[in-house]
Amino acid sequence: EFGLQWALKNSGQEGGTIGNDIGIEDVWEEFQDTGSIVVAIIDTGVDFEHPDLAANMWVNPGEVPDNGVDDDHNGYVDDIHGYDFVNDDGEPMDDNVHGTHVAGILGAVGNNAVGVSGVAWQAKIMALKFLSAAGSGTTSDAIPAIEYALANGAKILVNSWGDSNFNPALFNAILAADAGGALFFAAAGNNGRDTDEDPFFP
Repeated sequence: EFGLQWALKNSGQEGGTIGNDIGIEDVWEEFQDTGSIVVAIIDTGVDFEHPDLAANMWVNPGEVPDNGVDDDHNGYVDDIHGYDFVNDDGEPMDDNVHGTHVAGILGAVGNNAVGVSGVAWQAKIMALKFLSAAGSGTTSDAIPAIEYALANGAKILVNSWGDSNFNPALFNAILAADAGGALFFAAAGNNGRDTDEDPFFP
């Protein structure tokens, strides 16, 4: 469905303005091998069995699947594709769809005649669930998700969430991500919100 993805290539479909896009094809001509990049999707989880995402899911090299043991001694049992901080288990399956949607924008397998094309066709997607099926979560779950991402090699952290309250502990976790050489991407708010007048954090 790349032909429908006007944000990637706007050919005037859906009444859009030709060329009003991110120019991704020029990037793809130079960069396609993104398989070494680990991206943490800190959200409602990710459907790691999705046919357009399964091949790009990050796999914890130190963990043995479904044996009930913390093989790599990182404090998390059976964390093969990431971790679920809501239910405190190693299966961060998305029960909301938002995290899967975000993961697809970033890392859906491209040029495979299935679904959509992600921006980075081969990036490894680490699923970190801290938002519930209802889309709500706590800072006390968000911070260990950030720490997990950094400890397990993610250099890009995607955070499509937030609220109106500034939290110093979350701010310090973001500063630690920066100090660790990671890029922390945060949502800017929706619905034309003026974030100068009505701040949205992080």
